[in-house]
Amino acid sequence: MENAEFKLNLTKPLCVFDLETTGLRIGVDRIVEIGIVKVFPDGHTEEMLRRINPEMPIPSEASAVHHIYDADVALEPTFKALAPTIAQFIGNSDLAGFNSNKFDIPVLVEEFLRVGVEFEMKNRRCIDVQNIFHKMEQRTLVAAVRFYLNQDLDNAHAAIADTRATLEVLKAQIQRYQNTEYTDKDGSASCPVQNNVAALADFSTQHKSADLAGFIQYDKNGAEVFGFGKHKGKKVEEVFHEEPSYYDWVQKADFPLYTKKVLTEIRLRAIKA
Repeated sequence: MENAEFKLNLTKPLCVFDLETTGLRIGVDRIVEIGIVKVFPDGHTEEMLRRINPEMPIPSEASAVHHIYDADVALEPTFKALAPTIAQFIGNSDLAGFNSNKFDIPVLVEEFLRVGVEFEMKNRRCIDVQNIFHKMEQRTLVAAVRFYLNQDLDNAHAAIADTRATLEVLKAQIQRYQNTEYTDKDGSASCPVQNNVAALADFSTQHKSADLAGFIQYDKNGAEVFGFGKHKGKKVEEVFHEEPSYYDWVQKADFPLYTKKVLTEIRLRAIKA
């Protein structure tokens, strides 16, 4: 599966990672396994694979997917114990994964916020290999491995196996599409898949949002607007000015911690203005 002869064009490390979790609820479910392949600009890689005690039962439907059960993680360290090590390993790296923009990154950031470990996202580029794949071919990771690498994916839903496969698919995508024209929904044509982290991050981002879960989006002028509920499409600052209690409602409701943090920053900015 390895495509060692192809080298990613990096200006700083890129951490390709995958999470196995207790479920799919970003603000509620927890990580049970994390696999990271850290690619350095010179081409060499380092790997981290850790199982984590999620401090909650793993539902049977989740275990049926990743084959990790309560007994497998009962004696493993908690995320709180591992957070400093994971944060240090990732460092200032850009991030990549399969469906990572929508799920893995929000869940990881939520875990860091929950235990009070700083993990800044503002200066990171994020490449979602699934979004590139869906825009260009529209299939799944197992199909991606078969399509791009002409191989079957062994040990699917094992974090490090999925992570290694994602890295190799990303390399294959760049080689396959770097001179391929793509026409977006507005009819603009370009060759967006390049051996460049900034270009890949931009192309693999479906919808730019102020938070990670997509509850707070940007309008065409770059202003933050609500992406849900009765105020959908309205500017956040205007809603907080007209209905201050809405901020309190969001803070008490079951939204991700990072979404609440972003809303707090917007509110404080508006107060200072």
